[in-house]
Amino acid sequence: MGYSIRLEGDTKRLMNKLKKLQNIDVKGINSAIAEGFRTSTLDRFKESKDPAGKRWQTSIRAASEGGKTLVQTAQLRNSIRSKADKSGAAVGTNVKYAATHQFGAKRTIRAKSSKGLRFNVGGHWVTKDKVKVNIPARPFLGISKEDEEEIKSILEDALREK
Repeated sequence: MGYSIRLEGDTKRLMNKLKKLQNIDVKGINSAIAEGFRTSTLDRFKESKDPAGKRWQTSIRAASEGGKTLVQTAQLRNSIRSKADKSGAAVGTNVKYAATHQFGAKRTIRAKSSKGLRFNVGGHWVTKDKVKVNIPARPFLGISKEDEEEIKSILEDALREK
């Protein structure tokens, strides 16, 4: 089954515009979008906020040491990479514990030796065979409203040039 469209009137301008769109640099556009995502993701580590602008819950380590949440060694932050091709754009990390921080987790940590797990709680050392931990979600990946505006701006610029 086939379709046909009949255009009447002065179609020259429309046809020229369609020809120009055919040559649009999709990979370049996706590269700009991916880099924008990567930059905004890195900014979240500076601001300790998720893509919606909500502040991350301060980690116990950051509170006790005066550091920043999710930035003790900066391994997670420094692992953020972007990738783009003609089919799309992506930002992510290959760090094993990234999903735990992105989505949160409830886990039981068990001692590997008979000595147990040792913690300093309120100035007193405590030994336990196992401990249940609840790690809250601290999303760092995602698309913010600012990211959406950046995508719109990149697309408008690309189409305006055509």
